[in-house]
Amino acid sequence: MRAGWRHQPVTARRYGMNQYEILVNILDELRNEAPVTYRRYYPAPDEHEKLDNARSRTFIHLFLKVRYGLDEFNERENYITDDAGDGGIDAYYINREQKQIIFIQSKFRTNRTNFETKEISSDEILCMDTWRILHGETVDENGITYNDKILNMQKNIRGLEDVGRYSYCVVLLANLKRYRDFELRRLTGGYPTEVFDFEKCYTDLVFPVVAGCCFQADEIRINLSLANKEGNDGRIGYSVETEYTGCKITVVFVPILEIAKIMYKYKNSILKYNPRCFLGLEDNNINPKIQRTVVEKKTNEIALYNNGITILSDDTHCNAQIGMKDTAQLIITNPQIINGGQTAFTLSQIYREHLEEPELFEGKEVLVKVITLFDGQRDEDARLHLIEELSRATNEQSQVHEADRRSNERVQIYYQQKIYEDFGYFYDRKRGEFYDGLTRNYISEDNMVDRSVFLRVAACMHNEASKARRTGDDVLFRTESFHELMTEDLSYRGYMYGYFCHQYLTELEKKYRNLINNRYGAATYGNALRYGRYAVVSVAGRTYREEMEPEDCCRFARYYTKAVLKQWLVFERRISRYSHNKNYFYSEEVDGRIETVLDYDGYYKGKTLDQDLGRYPFQLETLAEAEAALALK
Repeated sequence: MRAGWRHQPVTARRYGMNQYEILVNILDELRNEAPVTYRRYYPAPDEHEKLDNARSRTFIHLFLKVRYGLDEFNERENYITDDAGDGGIDAYYINREQKQIIFIQSKFRTNRTNFETKEISSDEILCMDTWRILHGETVDENGITYNDKILNMQKNIRGLEDVGRYSYCVVLLANLKRYRDFELRRLTGGYPTEVFDFEKCYTDLVFPVVAGCCFQADEIRINLSLANKEGNDGRIGYSVETEYTGCKITVVFVPILEIAKIMYKYKNSILKYNPRCFLGLEDNNINPKIQRTVVEKKTNEIALYNNGITILSDDTHCNAQIGMKDTAQLIITNPQIINGGQTAFTLSQIYREHLEEPELFEGKEVLVKVITLFDGQRDEDARLHLIEELSRATNEQSQVHEADRRSNERVQIYYQQKIYEDFGYFYDRKRGEFYDGLTRNYISEDNMVDRSVFLRVAACMHNEASKARRTGDDVLFRTESFHELMTEDLSYRGYMYGYFCHQYLTELEKKYRNLINNRYGAATYGNALRYGRYAVVSVAGRTYREEMEPEDCCRFARYYTKAVLKQWLVFERRISRYSHNKNYFYSEEVDGRIETVLDYDGYYKGKTLDQDLGRYPFQLETLAEAEAALALK
């Protein structure tokens, strides 16, 4: 590899990166995982065509990583066949768990417009020689031998013990709107086809890899020990009717090694309904106690001391007739840990630190309660209501903050989805949810929306700037206060507009924070940056209009925020003379001298702020005037 050609992380633009730019940044980071001997992944900066080809190949890496959990670069590379003589098959994957063989054709586009609009042609799909290759042909219709990777794929398929039980499908990583399913089957030789168009790539590949949710846990298999268990194959089953849905409860003791492996493998993918994400579970005083119980004791105290783990499931089966003495197998479909995440996380950390010490886990088990929703009663509303009630009712081994309690409410999930779809930003509804994306340089903090700041901005957009600054998270996120601000409509667009105002103010605050002659920009903007950011947002936020397109919100927000800041020194001089603000601005005698007190810190938290902001005649241009001014720039 030539020195200097390694990709450097992209620093987000001032306005953040759009979804396509984030995708390209992810591809470049994945390219960096290639061994130095794989020169095709490290073109020189001026080798544009080679760079496009490298990204195109890495696009398939991203699919294999997210869809099938292939975390190692070489493991993914082994499945990529894209080269001369590939028979139109760019990659494949053998899913041994689901008995399925997937053939992939990918069309990565080198700019955003083409990636989001250009479709794959029928001729390109027809180039896939899937039928010939599966029937053992080693040359194409023109007599040209397939490349070594295709021949190796044939060998791998032939080597499957029960290949007759496998089904086949085609995945197209490309835009395709004009064909129906039966027409696609004709084009692909009769195989079912799944299309990953640009929208699905953004939602099902980009977002999950940033959130650390690669590889969904569709089904997990847990081996249970029946030793020391009395009757009924070591489990208790109980059917119940709840206010929201019917369900079945299965209670078992599970070897802690099984839980550790599952959590270690799936991480955030199995914590979607938990109040905390994987790394949000790390900072807790309960963890050392669990660790000591497991590591320092050879006996099974954890079965006594621990309150257990609750898992939500779509389907659950337990079978003791698997040909192994004192062993049963528990199969859970679409599992999600809704309580006991702290225990599961700690066990996964112990597993990571003691990979070579399996004896540490022997004979130790933890109580697991699996809640399975009955068939036909799995609608999302019922599920979320039940999860919310379970979250409130389950024991609290550790403190759960109000913000964490709200993390899985439907409106939060809705806001996260819509903010990402419309703005390409990542709303951090769970603490540390996008840690993976940050540490791997897929995104920067400029692409994230802090949940606490967002809710405060929401208050500002409702003319409650003082509340935004003085109120703690535990009060803001309480049910009543939270639902006053967070509603499942288009409010998120206005709130994002306000967030862009705040984002710009934060940039300025960082710029001026340590300037000796103008600390916090006091000489230029008064106390707007140090104490009054939410007040400025409240004023600038008035300029939001529903007709604004999401891609225009950021530039208008910054434009109007600048306009408000230009008037802030005069605003502060005016309000400091109001009689109703005498508790914040006054003169007093100290040691024979008259001193003037200007308590802007208190004022921007106080009761008179919102009234003053409403009465002051800020001069703000119309949207048409602002648009004309921005066009001139």
